[in-house]
Amino acid sequence: MRAAIYTGDPTLLVEERDPVPPGPGEVRIEVAYAGICGTDLHIRHGAMDDRVPERAVLGHESSGRIAEVGEGVTPWQVGDPVTVMPLRWCGTCAACRAGHTHVCQTLKVIGVDIAGAMQGSWTVPAEVVLGLPSDLPLDQAALVEPTAVAVHDVRRADLRAGEQAVVVGGGPIGLLVARVAQAQGAEVVVLELDPHRRGVAEQLSLTVIDPGQTDVAAYVQDWTSGAGAPVAFEVSGAAAGVRTATDVLGVRGRMVVVAIHSEPRLVDLNRLFLRELTILGTRVYTREDFETAVKLVAGGEVPAKELISRVVPLSGATEAFEALESGGGVMKVLIDCQATS
Repeated sequence: MRAAIYTGDPTLLVEERDPVPPGPGEVRIEVAYAGICGTDLHIRHGAMDDRVPERAVLGHESSGRIAEVGEGVTPWQVGDPVTVMPLRWCGTCAACRAGHTHVCQTLKVIGVDIAGAMQGSWTVPAEVVLGLPSDLPLDQAALVEPTAVAVHDVRRADLRAGEQAVVVGGGPIGLLVARVAQAQGAEVVVLELDPHRRGVAEQLSLTVIDPGQTDVAAYVQDWTSGAGAPVAFEVSGAAAGVRTATDVLGVRGRMVVVAIHSEPRLVDLNRLFLRELTILGTRVYTREDFETAVKLVAGGEVPAKELISRVVPLSGATEAFEALESGGGVMKVLIDCQATS
């Protein structure tokens, strides 16, 4: 089997490797598809070299089938369609003891700190594996992990049916947050500068506006009859996005920080004070979020098929990363880990 390996250079090395047999409590997965996300792009450019191991196999968005089962593993059988919740926690720190294992103080992310999914054969602990409906196409199932991110974001917001939510940033996660929020019964508007992303949002039956051409504050005031939005999701990762997310909120509004901000941002604390705003952090997901994500993708509430822009073979992993970074006409790129060319 082959694996895409990060060696400290933006050009990924694709090499042949022997499959690793599963030990007790493990399963070996024949990986069908692995998705590329922003974290993978950061790794490729050296931004996370302090975490990733040498000759790291990337990828934490995945789908595949059980190929081999280790000793003591139940109920998995060879051929079962599965995905992986790529988290390993210690179980002993204060966060784990409080039941917040997904924000374990020594959390390890499979595909970042531990070898990930961009390989034809992947051996993982059975406890991180989740089953998929047999009729769910495996390319679409590769979007379960980012959908679980969106589910967790919406849950952190305590978003209720009938509430209005502003999603700042219409990339893959932003659009997933918007669709999950809609499935929760919320009214949603997406703010996005890029015309291709706006077009995808419209195809997904989302209301989307260009903040470069629209007075966002006035739009939201009109949309909410002067109250301001109860919830804003900051998914852009930009300083301007943080400011917009706080500006659109009404009294006791909640801003959910979804994007990773690589540097400190200015926040209007006076507005926070005057309106009694709440800022909520979000990180990854719980198993419950993952299980909900499987149902949303399988049920079509999250239109995974429409978000997939391109599928490339494992041999073209570097080109796949470059296509995603180009931003031109690309939303979600998947790597076919079984393609022969």
